Amino acid sequence: MQPRPLPLAALTLVLAACTPAKTDGIDPQGKAFDALAPQEAVTMLGTEPFWNLAVTGDRGLWTTPENQPGSAVTLKRFAGNGGLGFSGTLDGKALTATLTPGQCSDGMSDRTFPYVATIALGGEIFEGCGYSETQPFTGPEAP
Repeated sequence: MQPRPLPLAALTLVLAACTPAKTDGIDPQGKAFDALAPQEAVTMLGTEPFWNLAVTGDRGLWTTPENQPGSAVTLKRFAGNGGLGFSGTLDGKALTATLTPGQCSDGMSDRTFPYVATIALGGEIFEGCGYSETQPFTGPEAP
């Protein structure tokens, strides 16, 4: 998926909502999302262009084909009503990542992921999938 410029209204929604595409993931009691333990490793990834954000605790590693060693980023974790978010600054650009429950396909492998991932980075949006240590993807390990 090609990154696209981020309209201000969309950025506001990404930052404030942290909610899934379907309303069935929203807790009617307003309880904050707690399906992932605070120190549980989370991986978010996408294609076209390829990108990966691996998060453990308050540390993230952003990788792309052009930057395979990756760039480290310190992240603040926040739970929304129906999803999980991370925010920080990467190479001087604001980064916000949201992870919401929902079946997801990367479009290139036969894997199914338990989360939908959205990254807002310096005015661009990257869409993809996510998984964690306890909620892995299903399908081939190396497609």
